[in-house]
Amino acid sequence: MTRQLEGYAIVYCEGMFGTTNGKTAHGLVRFCRRYKILSVVDSRKAGKDSGKVLEKNPNGIPILASIEDAVRHSEKLKTRATHLIVGLAPDGGRLPHYAKEDIKTALNMGLNVVSGLHDFLSEKLSLKEIAMRKGVQIIDVRKPPRRDELHFFTGKIDEVESLKIALLGTDSAVGKRTTGWVLVKALKKLGCSVEMIGTGQTSWMQGARYCIIMDTLVNDFVSGEIEHIIHQAWKEQRPEVILIEGQGSLLNPAYPGGFEILAAGRPDLVILQHAPARKHYDGFPKSHMHPLSTQIKAIEIIGDIPVIAITINHEDIDKKDINSVSRAILNETGIFAFDVLIDDGEELADLVISHLADKRASEKKGALSPERGGFRSKLAQMSTR
Repeated sequence: MTRQLEGYAIVYCEGMFGTTNGKTAHGLVRFCRRYKILSVVDSRKAGKDSGKVLEKNPNGIPILASIEDAVRHSEKLKTRATHLIVGLAPDGGRLPHYAKEDIKTALNMGLNVVSGLHDFLSEKLSLKEIAMRKGVQIIDVRKPPRRDELHFFTGKIDEVESLKIALLGTDSAVGKRTTGWVLVKALKKLGCSVEMIGTGQTSWMQGARYCIIMDTLVNDFVSGEIEHIIHQAWKEQRPEVILIEGQGSLLNPAYPGGFEILAAGRPDLVILQHAPARKHYDGFPKSHMHPLSTQIKAIEIIGDIPVIAITINHEDIDKKDINSVSRAILNETGIFAFDVLIDDGEELADLVISHLADKRASEKKGALSPERGGFRSKLAQMSTR
């Protein structure tokens, strides 16, 4: 829950930057308030700018060939690195075999190591001994909290008066969290108070003020923890809008996330992140993606709430084709589509503000409208612009 800078970091993403297994590193170079990101380590893409690899726009964070190179780079900047963050996000959250020696190098160079993997580095004796000798820490973000610290669902979510929006996806590693942070920035630019609820290890690393890590929790307490963190954000900040980061997707065979968010978070609306060019679920070539219309129907049936917008992940789509892809989605679903990395989330923020205005007007009348603010008429108006 921090906003204070905790250190200067090198992001380790050997062999995976620019792939779906590098999504933690991607999130950190796009946005991070917990650490100052100095560089990325991936020998395959050494010499390139990390922003240019991801969005074709340079961000000044270089990709370097080794941890040694990254430390030397930080010394030239006169902000010597203090942390190595493991930016790998492989299937199953396991540490790749080649990475252990690189982690040892980082520890021997006096770097604290932050990891979001399911393999707990602090429990590996050889790494633990180096950390103790060098006086540095190994921080395993995915270590589960003590059970006596966990919360059970109580129903207090109904006290939350903010407009709650769940950022769900049609697949894992599809850009839900990135869209969330872009939308936070765009809403704040419009003068709207907003809080992002992080639900994964990358959000914690980025410094989300309110965050749980869903896949570390005992199943009985997942709903209660979702409810508690949303309620806490509302009680302490009273934001007009609360965005809830989704996990996986409802129909992904390996990561069927989203059920608890819909059930316990009780969002008013859903924004659905989608990669139109994907033919199968990430990492599972024999599992074909369900049609977008099926994904939308599943959300609206399970959650009994509307999907108000589709946000596009433009991987494998030529920039000149994005508008036609958006129109095709609108024609297929009746829901407007946005690419927030192209327009900085401005149009999507306008749509959210319109729903916030509808919510306020409905509350003054004493009840929400059956369509939660008439979202389909809003989209119809927008589609004629």
